[in-house]
Amino acid sequence: MAEGWDKEVDVLVIGSGAGGMLNALVAASQRHDVLIVEKASLWGGSSATSGAGIWIPGSHIAKEAGFDDNLDDAFKYIRALSADNVPDENIRAYIDQAAPMLKWLVDNTPVEYLAFPYPDYHAENPGGSPEGFRTHMPLPLHGRDLGKDVRSLRFANPAASLFGYLNWHFDETHAILYRQPGWFTGLVKSLARYWLDLPFRLTSRKDRRLTLGNALAGGLRMALNEKNVPLWLESPLTELIEVDGKVEGAVVNHKGQDMRIKARKGVVLAAGGFEKNAQMREENLPLYPNAPYSGGVTSNTGDSIRAGMSIDADTMNMQSTWAAPVFYVPGEDRGRLSTIERALPGCIMVNQKGERYLNEAASYHVTGQVMARRHKEHGDSSPSWMIFDHKYRQTFPMGPLYPIVPNWLHKKGIRSILKKAGTIEGLAQKINVDPASLAATLARFNENAAKGVDPDFKRGEAAYDRMYGDPRQQPNPNLRPLSKGPYYAMPIYPGDIGTNGGLLTNDKAQVIKKNGKPIEGLYAIGNNAASSMGESYPGAGVTIGPALTFGYIAARHMSGSNE
Repeated sequence: MAEGWDKEVDVLVIGSGAGGMLNALVAASQRHDVLIVEKASLWGGSSATSGAGIWIPGSHIAKEAGFDDNLDDAFKYIRALSADNVPDENIRAYIDQAAPMLKWLVDNTPVEYLAFPYPDYHAENPGGSPEGFRTHMPLPLHGRDLGKDVRSLRFANPAASLFGYLNWHFDETHAILYRQPGWFTGLVKSLARYWLDLPFRLTSRKDRRLTLGNALAGGLRMALNEKNVPLWLESPLTELIEVDGKVEGAVVNHKGQDMRIKARKGVVLAAGGFEKNAQMREENLPLYPNAPYSGGVTSNTGDSIRAGMSIDADTMNMQSTWAAPVFYVPGEDRGRLSTIERALPGCIMVNQKGERYLNEAASYHVTGQVMARRHKEHGDSSPSWMIFDHKYRQTFPMGPLYPIVPNWLHKKGIRSILKKAGTIEGLAQKINVDPASLAATLARFNENAAKGVDPDFKRGEAAYDRMYGDPRQQPNPNLRPLSKGPYYAMPIYPGDIGTNGGLLTNDKAQVIKKNGKPIEGLYAIGNNAASSMGESYPGAGVTIGPALTFGYIAARHMSGSNE
């Protein structure tokens, strides 16, 4: 052990999300000594709580499904949507390396992915894919192979699980949502599987059938365990150690002791954004000031970003988030992302004047941005109100509100935000909206919805809108008049699922100093780094897809590998 160091490794990874774990796994596969440190008492980061979709153009999996992609089209699509200050080479590195990364991932871990016919969010743009097959979703895994580590894996976000504990897959959600044949039997079997997981069920609420983000994080951890890569919990980064312009290692507080850890090949910052840091939000996010409305995990407070800034690292697009409309249930530690509900027939979103002001079925990023900008300009959209009728209430979920389940069986926080009245005018009074204005809004919407059109905001015209519509509703799967009471309302806020501005990096994921030069020995990936997407959200999986890809790129660069 060299003098002055408490521990030496080749690669030190800060954060245990998917990008950090893949980086560690690739480095370990190159015979490097790797250590992962995690600030929280649970591992998996935001990745484990997510849907774990990854946006990968030109993958071998999509090709096997019959979809031949064009990487130049994918580059054109991203380049036009991304911010002007994002370098071409960063976008090109992602586009070119995403498919090789995915091939490596499925070849070297238990994780399996399928390409889905999930349209790009702006599929009508040049280079976009209306057919989909760029978004990939993981298949379920069984957590028994994690042993005791399954207990400290983060639970899925409440918005991505049933009853807050039952993990489910994309296909299962679809079957239940639209009451497809066999949906009830499938649900009963899933519940039985969960409750009969004995004796494990007697000591943990964790669902050991891992799906979505739990499947991705769990599969990566299984592969890391096979290579004996340690993962320290409750071990936050304290500071980076820079010597003569090179990052030599970091100080990590482990078991209450500050440890100086030398990293011979590099330190990789993979610890998420700063969405739960109220001060950093106030300084950087004027459109999204409220940390409680973020769907990010509570440990994402920007520690690694600040550590980089303290050694003169540059930043980019710190004003940007992965914007989203969220439901906020009092007492919960994060907002609940709204994805599907807004697109389903029988609901509308209105501002505090009782007026529609957007296409409710647009992607959550676009919707969140429109809500935030509207509120900044007019002060009437945080909260906005989701309005829905009795048929919707009985058929579909609305955020934390489950269909069929009576109101009184929902927890107190949910009941406290749900408003109900026999008439639209009565509902308007309960949400402090002008009754005449809301009634006029609904009358216009209903008249057009009966024809299957939305001349005001074109809901149901885009491929993305229709994907989440109800195919049983014709002629437009996203539109149905709200025709019969009682009527309901729930507040919905402009929020986010994380920040996406951060440390400036190059196409090798190296952190760039304010003088424009790379900081030797320091890399940043995921939401620690400013996203290649700029302030856009081109498709499902452009958060975790780049995190994994640049984790892969960084590990190969540290190793000098050209594989």
